[in-house]
Amino acid sequence: MCRDCCCGSARKHPDVDHAGQVARLRSALGQAGVRVSACLDACERSNIVVVHPTPTARRAGARPVWLGYVLDDAVIGDLTAWVEAGGPGIVPLPEILGLYRTNPPTGQG
Repeated sequence: MCRDCCCGSARKHPDVDHAGQVARLRSALGQAGVRVSACLDACERSNIVVVHPTPTARRAGARPVWLGYVLDDAVIGDLTAWVEAGGPGIVPLPEILGLYRTNPPTGQG
């Protein structure tokens, strides 16, 4: 989860509880399951969240899924449910989260 210059910025998104998003994800997925990152170079699509597959799914070919515009509790809830169900490579991306899917910047992913 990006929390640098634009993502996580009350200046850019004053109506979003940025700390609350991180806390809610960590509460549902565990402290180790949520990493806060420096800039992911996708500021125009903030807030950016990258969901990594499990090691087993990664070995089977699954790749990280980038989501942009993660700005409300409903998206956090849908994201949490998907990850709890298995996430990338295990459970198909829910249609609603497909609306938030974005490509990583060149050189990432």
